[in-house]
Amino acid sequence: MTRIRVEIALLTLAAVVLVGCSNSDETGGGDGSMSSTSSTAATVTTLPPPEATTVAEVLALGRPVVLAHAGGENAHPHSTPYAYASSVAAGVDVLDVDVRLTGDGVLVVHHDDDVDRTTDGTGDVAGMTFEQLHALDAAYWFTEDCSACTDAPEGDYVLRGVRTGAVEPPEGFEPDDFAPMRFEDLVEQYPDHVLNIEIKGSYPDSVPAAEELARILTEHDRLDASVVTAFDDELAEAFHQLAPSVAITPGLDAMTQYVLAAQPLPEGRTIVQIPPSYEGIEVLTPELVERAHADGLVLWIWPNEREWENADGYARLLDLGVDGLNAADPPTAVEVVRARG
Repeated sequence: MTRIRVEIALLTLAAVVLVGCSNSDETGGGDGSMSSTSSTAATVTTLPPPEATTVAEVLALGRPVVLAHAGGENAHPHSTPYAYASSVAAGVDVLDVDVRLTGDGVLVVHHDDDVDRTTDGTGDVAGMTFEQLHALDAAYWFTEDCSACTDAPEGDYVLRGVRTGAVEPPEGFEPDDFAPMRFEDLVEQYPDHVLNIEIKGSYPDSVPAAEELARILTEHDRLDASVVTAFDDELAEAFHQLAPSVAITPGLDAMTQYVLAAQPLPEGRTIVQIPPSYEGIEVLTPELVERAHADGLVLWIWPNEREWENADGYARLLDLGVDGLNAADPPTAVEVVRARG
């Protein structure tokens, strides 16, 4: 049995045991299908609560933490409700998301400028309404061996068509769980999980996204449960002006100066997020880990090569002394961290 089918079976078992698989009107029609409302509720109510619900509590856990990078795009379709539910079921500490605005001003969870790489559609997110974006199949190019590959055998696309209704969804899920989602829906579905949020784009074009993010986090009382970053330092600082109490991770320029020239980071920027290497330059070294910890910094690592995204790779990162794994394979990362006690 493949890994994806094993995970689906486990999630199905959880839904059966904790929800009851009722065929009554309360959970859907007489054919056993789940209504939109009850399916979402089943997905969420069967999931374990996190150990920590604020950034301060996460940092006080006393162990490396696991973040679900884009929901865990090597294990689940990129940035989908299904991915986040599956990663929460695995026991992750933090949900990692990328956000940007649609053409009609909806803040959505989506990494790329366009939809071509991960969905069955084409075009820029900024040129679409949310309704158009949400209609797409975000599991279309997902396989167990590649989060978004167009040249795999047809049978490898095990979740393709769930979004459109051509394939039955796993028990406890519905077609919408395989579509691009609103950020605000994620916030509402996981009120206790800390969020690690990257604002995509650059300053000043993406300031409206920063403004919408600040609004949502404020209205949902999630300011102390969020870490926000952007590759563009000016964009990250623009968000900081909007929500000064939210933890901010330094952007690319500030981190480059810190790593390569030992320049101090802006005041208060204690959570840093870096890859093992970047554009051919080794970033994560024992010397950097030692210096960062001496400076009172917390190191969350996002492996940007698939070679790190396995039990051995995660173990090697932990051996270096990192404080968090922003993992594309969250179930494996959780297992590695738990095995260390």
